[in-house]
Amino acid sequence: MTVVGPFGLSVRDQALEADVQAGLTAVEEGLLEATKSEVPFITGAAQHLVRAGGKRFRPLLVMLAAQFGDPYAPGVVPSAVVVELTHLATLYHDDVMDEASVRRGVDSANTRWGNSVAVLTGDFLFARASHILADLGPEAVRVQALAFERLVTGQILETAGPTDGRDPVEHYLDVLGGKTGSLVAVSCRFGAMMSGAGERVVDVLTQYGERLGVAFQLADDVLDIASDSHESGKTPGTDLREGIPTLPVLRLRERAARLGLPEDLALCELLDSDLSDDVRHAEALSALRAHPALEQARRDTVRYAEEARAVLAPLPECDAKAALLELCDAVVHRAG
Repeated sequence: MTVVGPFGLSVRDQALEADVQAGLTAVEEGLLEATKSEVPFITGAAQHLVRAGGKRFRPLLVMLAAQFGDPYAPGVVPSAVVVELTHLATLYHDDVMDEASVRRGVDSANTRWGNSVAVLTGDFLFARASHILADLGPEAVRVQALAFERLVTGQILETAGPTDGRDPVEHYLDVLGGKTGSLVAVSCRFGAMMSGAGERVVDVLTQYGERLGVAFQLADDVLDIASDSHESGKTPGTDLREGIPTLPVLRLRERAARLGLPEDLALCELLDSDLSDDVRHAEALSALRAHPALEQARRDTVRYAEEARAVLAPLPECDAKAALLELCDAVVHRAG
């Protein structure tokens, strides 16, 4: 039993393991090729995050979804390169918007080269993804365009915040559906579609990816509060310090508005203060870890992961389906 992909996913079948590993190796080669430019400076900037590594979560899903058709079909690997290039491009743009200094353990592109170069490098990656897409046919272009529209819409909704009278939790889940769920869904869709799987299978895997993507992000929200740096690979409470309203914080505010308990209101007030102060930040992190809102956020994560699991029911029993089900379990495990 060999470990592959994110979360230490184990693949029990040797043939499936070989297919997935070969596919991911080909994707890695494709990413390096797609980020080459005649201008060495552009190559360096475009390959900055490729070489920094990452889970390659989306390409893994492409490879697993392709098992429901012909996993060796010529469009499978290029489509996986497209989704990962798109994901990487959004990271360059996100780091500019968030003023991030580190990404995947290395200096962010905006820290190293400035905001303008980071934004333009993200645009370069989008252009290269589009170039590959053009060879995959008009349907692939349409699918990617719709997903990209949803992704950008999610980012805009996050920036704008909920409208008056809109439930902040519902708004946040809509944001995640666009920002994260859309591209994870397309990863599953491309894998199935490019492998020639039937329309029903493509639809099931797309729905699975949407729910798994949201669960994946919600698990990150929980980890940002609940884990230590060894578990999560990043400093605990990073989102908290930056004032990003992730699900545990939104669940706290929802409870405070509903019940009006003094301790909840006091914690909300603490979160609204300057958490760049280490003592205040540590106090807020400790209080959230002990608060029922964190457990509620865990339950939300489990709910989306279980919905993803349930969606897979119509698919035939096989090792690829078992691996997709295990991903649901892995997401729940990450959330504690």
